[in-house]
Amino acid sequence: MSRLVEQIAELLLRRGEMLACAESCTGGLIAKTLTDLAGSSAWFERGLVTYSNLSKTELLGVPQAVLDEHGAVSGPTVEAMGQGLIQRTPAQWGISVSGVAGPSGGSPAKPVGTVWIGWSRRQPGGAVAEAQHNLFAGDREGIREQALQVALEGLRQRLESAS
Repeated sequence: MSRLVEQIAELLLRRGEMLACAESCTGGLIAKTLTDLAGSSAWFERGLVTYSNLSKTELLGVPQAVLDEHGAVSGPTVEAMGQGLIQRTPAQWGISVSGVAGPSGGSPAKPVGTVWIGWSRRQPGGAVAEAQHNLFAGDREGIREQALQVALEGLRQRLESAS
């Protein structure tokens, strides 16, 4: 994992850009992993743990209508979280995550292990965000670790393709 974080750091530093995170089910794990690398303040702008729906609306501007229609664990919510990061921070890149890490809280439509991961980027005229649905297996810690891996790998790929 440390090599992946180093690659992300190198790509962001080369571009002179910053990253921010909005995390729900990962509870700050992504921000913790990124800031484990010394010198991360040069490319990591901030991390928000927006666990409740209220925090998603207050801190990220996720519309209540999106939460009401799709729920917190959904592509539209994760995309709105990512757009909020870009609109409300100086970061050029964002990672957003919401899911059901278990062991309870799942439903037939959103079973335990359902995690939406989003990536956002500042573009001329606003933020572009995309979301990816994942269904991870394992216990709470394992689901969070898998979400971390997919989120960081997805960011690295997007940074490389944007370079």
